[in-house]
Amino acid sequence: MDDIRTGLGYDRHKFDGAGSGPLAIGCVTVDFDRRLDGHSDGDVIAHSIADAILSASGIGDLGTCFPAGSQHTAGIRGEAILKRTADWIDAAGWRIGNIDCTVVCDEPCLGRHVPAMVKAMSGALRIEPERVKVKPRHAEGLGFAGNGEGIEATAVVLLFKR
Repeated sequence: MDDIRTGLGYDRHKFDGAGSGPLAIGCVTVDFDRRLDGHSDGDVIAHSIADAILSASGIGDLGTCFPAGSQHTAGIRGEAILKRTADWIDAAGWRIGNIDCTVVCDEPCLGRHVPAMVKAMSGALRIEPERVKVKPRHAEGLGFAGNGEGIEATAVVLLFKR
């Protein structure tokens, strides 16, 4: 089983103040009145996917590979994180089998943006779009995401050794 690995990634960011939008999520820009706060663009979908890939490959984790205090990662976009992650796993001899990501928020409604997200993220990772699944879920008014404090995402990835 040394040639197959799974990884789990998680990320959450709180919303910045009202009027701070637009929102960067899933490597696309969503017209929304708030953005996610963070050292980077706060793209929880891209971050959770990169974290899962880095974990499965044994390269590290999101915080180690893209440290929050670094000038090199200040304002970095989710797409750039995914492109670098793809470069690293390619160099290490891994390829992505599939990605499954669940994103949780009550606002904004993300369903209509999923095709664009899949296209952008699969392009950044240099894989076929059918290998990337993004599932928006409502928090039903419960917890961090349901209270409108922010957005969270969890991703699972399957890697194969080339």
